[in-house]
Amino acid sequence: MEKKVIIDTDPGIDDAVALAMALFDPSLDVLAITAVAGNVHAEQATKNVQTILDQLDPPRLPRIGAATSPNPPLEKTTSHVFGNDGLGNSNFPVAELHNLHPSEKLLVEEVRAAPDEVTIIALGPLTNIARAIHRDPNWASQVGHLIIMGGTVSAPGNVTPAAEFNIYSDPVSAQEVFRSKMTKTLVPLDITDPLIFSYDFLDRLPSEDSRGGRFLRKILPFTYRAHRQVLGLEGIWLADAIAMVAATNPSLFRIMDDMSADVETNGFLTKGMTVFDRRVHRKWKANLAVAMEMDSDQVYETILKALARCGESTLDS
Repeated sequence: MEKKVIIDTDPGIDDAVALAMALFDPSLDVLAITAVAGNVHAEQATKNVQTILDQLDPPRLPRIGAATSPNPPLEKTTSHVFGNDGLGNSNFPVAELHNLHPSEKLLVEEVRAAPDEVTIIALGPLTNIARAIHRDPNWASQVGHLIIMGGTVSAPGNVTPAAEFNIYSDPVSAQEVFRSKMTKTLVPLDITDPLIFSYDFLDRLPSEDSRGGRFLRKILPFTYRAHRQVLGLEGIWLADAIAMVAATNPSLFRIMDDMSADVETNGFLTKGMTVFDRRVHRKWKANLAVAMEMDSDQVYETILKALARCGESTLDS
């Protein structure tokens, strides 16, 4: 039976890879893709979702939710690693759709239509999830599962010494979501950062004889160059692709299901930090599960297999 999913995303080259995996996965029924500001600003995030769908042209088109600007505005984007447009400055033509529903409205509608059946895979800041909670106080209890790419347990942050980018971008929303009653699993930097996708990953992408292959081969070289020039890394991180594997192949992860976590919203040095109660006599109630370890080799191969399926499904006729 297909798993009903909504992908909440701020594309982002790594988000684009995760979407290429999900849209051709026979185990998933992608009901909607909801855009959120993060890697890029709200208008660009919505445009990028449309661009990715145009380029890949999956057999079933999900609904699209439009991102709206966060309050307060984004402090940072990731143009230094993903380009000004989030997709490697690739300048794909796209026929922009108009009169799209806001992402939070779409989230509420789709979950209401299938209560307890929908998994939301949150690959960006948690702005839309928090807004959906505000829109309908009963909504959180109807979400089947929320998988969050973000935060850290013991690892350093990637936007400040203490904070991971998605949580830092909207810590107030992240705190509200962490404190909500949804069933939640966190996929933190502790497991995503050690897996580096070296240059041979490029060689194993689908060929340019497919729409998927052409798309991936156009956007990924930019981030390889940027990771080397800006971060000094001989390879790239694909945290969102790993989070997608956590949704489709949870058996590849060791998941602690009784963690207690909160988000710092105001600290001068620690804004956006995910704080865990790990005292011997814990005072906070358990509120989420955390992926603590994974089979890195199998996760890597699972990502390549999913992208190969994307390529096979989009071969030129």
